[in-house]
Amino acid sequence: MWWYYFLVFAGAFLFDVVPIPFPPALTIMVPLQIMYDLNAWWVTVIGVAGSILGRYVLTLYIPLLSEKIFKAKKNQEVQYLGEKISEKGWKSQLLIITYSLLPLPTTPLFLAGGIARIKPIRIIPAFFIGKFISDATAVHLGKFASENVDEMFRDTLSWQSITGLIFGILLLCALLFIDWFSLLKEKKFKLDFNIWNRKEQSDT
Repeated sequence: MWWYYFLVFAGAFLFDVVPIPFPPALTIMVPLQIMYDLNAWWVTVIGVAGSILGRYVLTLYIPLLSEKIFKAKKNQEVQYLGEKISEKGWKSQLLIITYSLLPLPTTPLFLAGGIARIKPIRIIPAFFIGKFISDATAVHLGKFASENVDEMFRDTLSWQSITGLIFGILLLCALLFIDWFSLLKEKKFKLDFNIWNRKEQSDT
């Protein structure tokens, strides 16, 4: 029985460690809870723990990845954006909690935090609160879901889930392609698609 819970942990971790907008970890947590009749509270606690570890690892490796993929200017822009958000104090924490409660991919949030070199301790506690509440609510609806399994799997590809995924991709595009120096310093909206770190090879 214990290895079923390990599957919950591993699934949640893998869903939340990838650097692209991905369906929420609930996509794997709820089906496992239903199929193996697992304790809803244990699924919630273990699944949230897997999600948090995945997001923590994401914030650790994404700065190294961003240095190789993006130009120094883009990394500096996102770091500046992170500094401005951090200055908001409790308001930024409330924003993270609210965003985590919504059925939207949280990948853009952690990508921004990782590239901006924001310490995970400034993001994860608020993320934990929102994540635990939203996951506990969804997992405890398992009884309804178990009686409507076909409907549940159809909802995975419903317009709501697709809209959430598209919104997450748009947020990621905004993070990458908006010139944040121009917007925050000069109050001018400008897009910059020349963000990739292409190292010129000299002909020698």
